[in-house]
Amino acid sequence: MTEYNTTPSGQPLGISHRPSPCRELFTRFKAQDKPAFIGYLPFGFPTMEQSLEAFATMVENGADIVEIGLPYSDPVMDGPVIQAASQIALNNGERIADVFKAVETVANAGGVPLIMSYWNLIYHYGVERFAADFANAGGAGLITPDLIPDEAGEWIEASDRHGLDRIFLVSPDSTDERLRVVCENARGFVYAASRMGVTGERSSLGTSPEDLVARTRKAGAENVCVGIGVSTAAQGKAVGQYADGVIVGSALVHTLLTEDGDARELTSGLAALAAKTAELAEGIHNARL
Repeated sequence: MTEYNTTPSGQPLGISHRPSPCRELFTRFKAQDKPAFIGYLPFGFPTMEQSLEAFATMVENGADIVEIGLPYSDPVMDGPVIQAASQIALNNGERIADVFKAVETVANAGGVPLIMSYWNLIYHYGVERFAADFANAGGAGLITPDLIPDEAGEWIEASDRHGLDRIFLVSPDSTDERLRVVCENARGFVYAASRMGVTGERSSLGTSPEDLVARTRKAGAENVCVGIGVSTAAQGKAVGQYADGVIVGSALVHTLLTEDGDARELTSGLAALAAKTAELAEGIHNARL
């Protein structure tokens, strides 16, 4: 039976009884004492159909959760590799309405599908419309790098109605109060950015991610995943020793790009993506052995 609360305006708010897909996955993995591997690729790159093949390839080679990026013309958090891939998708006419095909592809392959999107795209598509279409396609949750809980009332209500996870970001500079607010409003997990700045591959990560994970758990987070900068199996294994999940983006996107920043030939690109995904999965999943 549906429960009802009220919105800030006093209107009844239906609360979905759908359990958190991410929380269920982390519960299973914790019983096995292993972290989850979350892989990112932008939707529509190199083309829409080819991106569907790429998402399926990731799941088939060990990605547990797939973060489907929605390309955006003002990607304030994205580094040069992801920007190059996203621009190719935008040039090809990628549309937000088509992304739900990617969500279905990941779900049908056995992975947990998330969407990473800047809030302006969701707002203009329509928050309620997006939540309904996303849930109907089998989506699990939304990562919003530029949306803070204080300004997320409409999304919190819509995600509650449709049983979708809300993944907000924290950084090494987040105060204890900010961590508490994020943890109180997040659902599924909290995304801990390993450092300030944009995405991209790094040769080392330092100790700040581990400290941030500990602080975020102390603030009330049940599950904390670390992203930004993780690019090798060794780094993934190191992060997986203390985080509930390890997020990798640029290193995976890189496999589908040439040195000149163009889309790589599909067959060789998918082979490289499969190999990199499998390598990362092995390192991350065996982090605590």
